[in-house]
Amino acid sequence: MTLVEYYQYVVVPILGVSVILVFIRFLKGPSLADRVISLDMLILMAIGIVVIYSIIYDQSTFLDIAMLFALIAFLGTVAFAYYLEERKKRDE
Repeated sequence: MTLVEYYQYVVVPILGVSVILVFIRFLKGPSLADRVISLDMLILMAIGIVVIYSIIYDQSTFLDIAMLFALIAFLGTVAFAYYLEERKKRDE
């Protein structure tokens, strides 16, 4: 089994199942923090899938998309942390 076949037949299905499970957590998350963390996980798994397809098809342009996803995830996390901090100040 080559590395590309390993990615196609083992890693991508595992990431696919993980996406489904995390999406369920995103929909049913009991708190806002759970939903935000699950959204970060979804973006992280999307980055992994994009990187694997970049490796399989030898297309480096997919890596630009992965970097864009990473930037969006980072900005989302920072915005959420800022929101939680402001909400904490408002409640005090």
